[in-house]
Amino acid sequence: MIKYLGSKRALLGEILEVVRQAGRVGTVLDLFSGTSRVGHAFKREGWRVLANDHNRYAQTLARCYVQADREDWRRDAETLVREFNSLRGAPGWFTHTFCERSRFFQPKNGARVDAIREAISAKALPLELEAVMLVALMEAADRVDSTTGVQMAYLKRWAPRAHQDLELRVPDLLPRARCGKGEAHGLDALEAAARLEADVAYLDPPYNQHSYLGNYHIWESLARWDKPDVYGIACKRMDCRERPSVFNSRPKFSDAFRRVLHAVRARTLVISFNSEGYLSRPEMEALCRDLWNHEAKVVTLTLDYKRYVGAQIGIYNPKGEKVGRVSHLRNKEHLFVVSREGLSGRFSRRRRRKIA
Repeated sequence: MIKYLGSKRALLGEILEVVRQAGRVGTVLDLFSGTSRVGHAFKREGWRVLANDHNRYAQTLARCYVQADREDWRRDAETLVREFNSLRGAPGWFTHTFCERSRFFQPKNGARVDAIREAISAKALPLELEAVMLVALMEAADRVDSTTGVQMAYLKRWAPRAHQDLELRVPDLLPRARCGKGEAHGLDALEAAARLEADVAYLDPPYNQHSYLGNYHIWESLARWDKPDVYGIACKRMDCRERPSVFNSRPKFSDAFRRVLHAVRARTLVISFNSEGYLSRPEMEALCRDLWNHEAKVVTLTLDYKRYVGAQIGIYNPKGEKVGRVSHLRNKEHLFVVSREGLSGRFSRRRRRKIA
């Protein structure tokens, strides 16, 4: 899957084990689905997954990894991958924006993105198959980009992978889950929480001022293919300024997240939250304990892990000059497990684990 700040790859084992201990589980809601790495893992477990994210690129990822089933689309996707990999590059908006005005990709690969994206549009594919092909293109571009993992800036010198040739691969599609077909939604989190019902809800909200739309604006433009006006050195979409999230605002976060928690329709909630987030662990635990007329049981797991690669490299200005020192290289990720009756087994007590 694509490189992603906030990816829960290292936490998957813990998250899955918590959900397994939540009693009988058929449907799981992934309310802030992002790359759908967690939703994909839920589907592999056999659970019916309801994925939601308000960003178009994230909804596209969920439509591929949660909603689309291997038995329906694998053969068609293999045929299209062969066809699109044979296309010649044709420089267009993507090349001009992200290879010439900025330096996220080599022009040869930008031209391939332009040609393949136009071909996908021309096919007028069924929504699920279109999502599969868009994800194949997104992941192919991600393998040849020149960033540290976010699209706020590009590297001063080309990353070695940027010199490779862009090539599509069929995404890792899963067969339909035994508990039922998944769904991908593009709703506001509060609306999704009120509309979508599940046995377990997994919540991984933004935790600081950095917008996922701003961090991954290239994927948003690739998914929408609206060729928007852009601004700044990173050539961000103009609507990065116009689509703020309350979850990226320190003054607004607590009240917004409280409303979401009280709207969620599930008997067990699993919440990921970073130690750099707007709420401390005691504050988040207090919010959770207020659920169900103050009768909610809360178990907190704390996991220690390395910060993302950009923090390891350091802080630089737009000219590529190092301008600051990184304050710390490790963070803590908290898993808050909220239920009416509590959990049994090894998750009934607070734990701490270190992740390399």
